[in-house]
Formats: sequence, C-alpha cells, structure tokens
Amino acid sequence: MYGCNGGKFLQNTLAPDPKLTEPVTLGTASPSTSTPSPNQLPADFPLYPQAKLQSTEQRQDGGIATNWTTPDPIDLVYAFYQKELAAKQWQIVTQPSDSDPQLVANQATTTVSIEPQPLADKQQAGVTSFTIVLLDKTTTSSPTAGTPPSSIAPAPSPTSTASISQNSPPTENRDYLADLTQLGVLSSADTTPKNNTPATSRGVTRREYVRWLVAAYNRINSTKPTQQIRLATPDAKSAFQDVPLTHPDFPSIQGLAEAGIIPSPLSGDATSVLFRPEAPLTREQMILWKVPLDSRQPLPAASLDAIKQTWGFQDAGKVEPRALRAVLADFQNGEQSNIRRVFGYTTLFQPKKTVNLGEVAATIWYFGANSEGLSARDALSR
Repeated sequence: MYGCNGGKFLQNTLAPDPKLTEPVTLGTASPSTSTPSPNQLPADFPLYPQAKLQSTEQRQDGGIATNWTTPDPIDLVYAFYQKELAAKQWQIVTQPSDSDPQLVANQATTTVSIEPQPLADKQQAGVTSFTIVLLDKTTTSSPTAGTPPSSIAPAPSPTSTASISQNSPPTENRDYLADLTQLGVLSSADTTPKNNTPATSRGVTRREYVRWLVAAYNRINSTKPTQQIRLATPDAKSAFQDVPLTHPDFPSIQGLAEAGIIPSPLSGDATSVLFRPEAPLTREQMILWKVPLDSRQPLPAASLDAIKQTWGFQDAGKVEPRALRAVLADFQNGEQSNIRRVFGYTTLFQPKKTVNLGEVAATIWYFGANSEGLSARDALSR
C-alpha cells in the first residue's frame, strides 16, 4: 500500500525535526487566519516533517481542526502517524481504508482524527492536503443548530477501545498467554502489565506479531523440521525498504516474506515495498498471515457472497480482497478456526479493528487444519 517514496519516508522519519522541540501555536503560523488562535497542539504531538500548516479552525464541538499540505502522498503521512502515535501510547481505533480514509486514535480523554482533504486549487499537482482534528471528550459541546457536519468522524463513544481495555480479560486468554510464555514464544517483558492495564489488553504491532507467529509455529512444530519457517540470514536482501538487515525482527519478517506468507515484491506484489513494522496489527492482517500456516495450502478463491453465506458477516465488504481468501479458508477449519477461537460467535468481523495481545495469543496457540493440528499445550507435553 505504501509504495511511493519509501526511502524518502524513512529519511524524513529518522531525521530530527526542529518543530518538535517546542509547542506549536495554531493560528499564528497560518497566513490565512486573521486572528491568531489561542489553542495549541500538545507540545509532544508529532508533526509530519514535510507538512506545512495552512489554517486552523475552532470547531463548534470544541475540537481544533488544523489543515496541512505536504508534497508526500497520503500513504506516507498515515505510516508516519501510525508509528509515532503508537510510540506515544495512543490507541489506534480506526485504520484508514479505501471506504473510510481516516486514521482515528485515542489517548485518555483525547481523540485525534487524520483524514485527506480535496484541494481547492486543482492546479496544485503533487500536493497532498490533510486535516488533523483534536477533540477533548471531557469538554465536548453539542453543535449548535445549523452547524454543518464535519468531514471528520465524531469521537468514539465511551465503549471505545480505550475504555474496554480496562476490563478483566477472559481466563482462557490468560491460559493461552501462560502456555506460550512457558514455551518460550513470549517473554516476561511481553506479558508484564503496564499502566494498570492487563497484559492481554495491550496493543500489538505488526513486527511483534510476525516474531511471535514464526516462533510459535516453529516451536509447536519442532518435531517436523521440513515444515519449519526458515529465518532469513544476515546476507539476505531485504524485501521491505523499512526493515533493514539491522532491524531486530528482520529474520522473522524476511523469513515470512521469503515463504510467501507476507505480500511483498518477492511474491509479485510490487506495491508492498513497506512493511510498516511499528503499525498496529489489524484483525484481517492477523488472519491473513496465520491461516496459510494452518492449511499449508494455497488460499481458495473467495467472494463477498461466499463470506456472507458462510460466516454471515454484515461487514464483509470492508475486508480487503486478499484477506477475504484467508477468512473463507478459516471457516473451512470448523471449530478450530481462528476467528471462532478468538472472537467467538459474531456477525461483525470488524477487519480494520486493532487486536490485543490476548487475541494474538489465542490465534498462535494452535496451528493446523480441522482435527490435524497441534497446540502450544501439546508441544509442552512432549
């Protein structure tokens, strides 16, 4: 997805940004705002290095909307904020997609939305316009009558991921976690609660999932050397521009790419040149990379009708076409399907929703198709 200007993105991300050293007062930097706004972005809020502030608006609902332009494509803007917000402990609530091109994240009582906007000047070829909206839910006021609706989605309700994550996790998830820890797939650091949040509720990045997925698969199938995922050697040429040979999870990420499990230029996908290792893992990505290791067969052809007739998912249209095949193959695994084991009975798959450690543990605890499979507990009993 993020195929353009990959090298330039890495350079921009790693380079120090002088704008991050002090708070940015919104409104004073915008020539289009006649009266400077007293509102500010948080001092530690990440600013995209190549973006220029165009205008600032105080919204009727109490939010602050800032409008920016950059010469970089929106994909790189998304990748930057997915990485930087996750690093600053923001919870990614909504991932951008073709049907809903916005990124939404929560931190405590604050919601941020990032969404591309059309340019008023059609002559500005090669320029991307996007809006960042910050909304403090503790001070949100209802819009007055006649207020035009914002193009940015409203803040999530109190039942959003941020509040749900404080609930006690199911006992079964703790059991999955305990087995995988005893097997050596997870470390004590991985399973240590942080900020009074259970370990099972913490978010998982794409690189973490690949590391645990490969480790769990190889250790559960340790008696089957011909079925092991081969870790990449240091002299391999990286399949992704943002996963150098020095990256700590390079062997696992490259290994899955070379095995054809992760889409990459090696598998003929010329657009998948970035892996986005720090981006939060979504449900459809978790299933897409896991199911081929269960069946060890090519994924079947799939259609929206097939998903609706089997799983009955109301939101099947939101699943990316490549992941549809994995979702259908998972249904064919009956009671051992990952979706049933992790999410139970549901008519909503919510493919773009981020997953937590408990859900990942339930996924990688078992590998196999139908009744021919092995669990982490089976491996421990050998």
